[in-house]
Amino acid sequence: MNIEFKNLMIKLLLLSLIFHLPFNLFAQKPVINVDFNKEIAPMKPVWSWFGYDEPNYTYMKDGKKLLSQLAAIGENPVYVRTHSLLVTGDGIPDLKWGSTNAYTEDVNGNPIYNFKIIDKIFDSYVSRGMKPLVQIGFMPEALSTHPQPYKHHWKPGDPYKDIITGWAYPPKDYNKWRSLIYEWAKHSIERYGKKEVESWYWEVWNEPNGDYWKGTQEEFFKLYDYAADGLKQALPTAKIGGPNIAGTRGKIAMEWLNNFIEHCTNGTNYATGEKGAPLEAILFHAKGSPKLVDGFVKMNMAPQLNDIYTGFKIAASYPNTKNLPVIIGESDPEGCAACGMATNPENAYRNGTAYSSYTAAVFARKYMLADLTKVNFLGAVSWSFEFENQPWFFGFRDLATNGVEKPVLNVFRMFGLMNGMRVAVQANRMYDLSEMLKSSVSGEQSDIGAIATKSEKSAAIMTWNYHDNDKKSDTETLTLTLNNLPSKKAVMSIFLIDSKNSNSYEVWKAMGSPNKPTKTQIATLKKSGKLKCVQKSTVEIIDGKVSLPVDLERQAVALVKLDW
Repeated sequence: MNIEFKNLMIKLLLLSLIFHLPFNLFAQKPVINVDFNKEIAPMKPVWSWFGYDEPNYTYMKDGKKLLSQLAAIGENPVYVRTHSLLVTGDGIPDLKWGSTNAYTEDVNGNPIYNFKIIDKIFDSYVSRGMKPLVQIGFMPEALSTHPQPYKHHWKPGDPYKDIITGWAYPPKDYNKWRSLIYEWAKHSIERYGKKEVESWYWEVWNEPNGDYWKGTQEEFFKLYDYAADGLKQALPTAKIGGPNIAGTRGKIAMEWLNNFIEHCTNGTNYATGEKGAPLEAILFHAKGSPKLVDGFVKMNMAPQLNDIYTGFKIAASYPNTKNLPVIIGESDPEGCAACGMATNPENAYRNGTAYSSYTAAVFARKYMLADLTKVNFLGAVSWSFEFENQPWFFGFRDLATNGVEKPVLNVFRMFGLMNGMRVAVQANRMYDLSEMLKSSVSGEQSDIGAIATKSEKSAAIMTWNYHDNDKKSDTETLTLTLNNLPSKKAVMSIFLIDSKNSNSYEVWKAMGSPNKPTKTQIATLKKSGKLKCVQKSTVEIIDGKVSLPVDLERQAVALVKLDW
């Protein structure tokens, strides 16, 4: 750095302090170059996986509406994972609670199977072309070794441990547990057909290394073995995996994942006495860690990315798992979907564009981590659905509120417009993967990056202006240059999510944040929740090249799509 330039930078810094200007006013202008001749890998729809705690929301009014909206995104089937499919109860949902009453016993202890509520749930998926990621859990009351208390009465603000009741314990009879899974799988084949059920993935329990499992590690392996044996007796070609651990980067979690793989590879099967257990997929969880700082939310995707990196590396380290499908069973900015911003102010990001821009930026890095570790990355479950009959924009981690889509859902709609091959992107303001793993986007400048795809007749570029600090900042103009396009002319569509576009939350706030919007207001909110195309035009492609400016607010996401 020469002395003149150094002195200039010092003067600019002093000016920014004197006049209270942001120093990034003088930051490097964002430039992104996309080379459509440099292919990386197929654009797998790893984003098309969703999940939630409350299974009975599935077939309720707004639940069915959201399922239809998700099913309409992209060309590939959407997979759905939900808790509590075997929990005993009346089928009435509550926060972090659901039930199906699939298993009870008569006075003599004989099993009674009733799959009517599970059928309503799975019918809702299959009729829309969706696939269940079937969670085998939790423990029916009649099978639990510690059945009472059973139903919890947790509400936001209560200690999280209060949800852990009789459903979290091992079975008192493992043979009955195996028979339950056998009968469930057999019933599913009879209802949906063998070919359909073969396309599902099954997994046992949820976060057994945490509060969700009140048994030992070996008891969990036994639970898994008996469940897998029951499933395979009904359908030998069924696909099952696990263990869906929490906090994957932690020492204890890594021990769980390694020990689980070792058990499935070389251990003695508790159900059959043979060597090993079925394992057709590796599953684990990954979460970020936002916090409230000086009145604003500060996101942090480093913990989530390190969970993913750890899980990918472990899966890649074993000969028998390195090619297995890897599914991130829950992949989110933090851990409790039902903890609204009233009780957890650090979750205030959920209604607005911080959630949508975070989602765009973090999925780009998930693809990078899969490329780096060479794993068979199949999907990442966004643990985000909807909460029926709850206050408007309460700050739950959901995709829609009272049937109105939130900004984050529009990012998934953007992903649905991307297909074919991922291609090379060079972005001078996109944080390196190593820096993201270390400290997320905590520097002075925001993360302005992109992910791009090409297919035979189209190209798509998603770009964002993301920062961990959910604070307003100046709009920046990105210079986006597309190289080696295989056409001379194309129809260009630009879709945008920011404070004025594809954003029902800002419209709701402008209405005065009504607790009971009128019919007219609801119609306006529904319209504002759709993904908005802000520009559509025909562009000339000269020597395979197009260059255009894209204005991005802090936390904005844009998709530029070319069709020819």
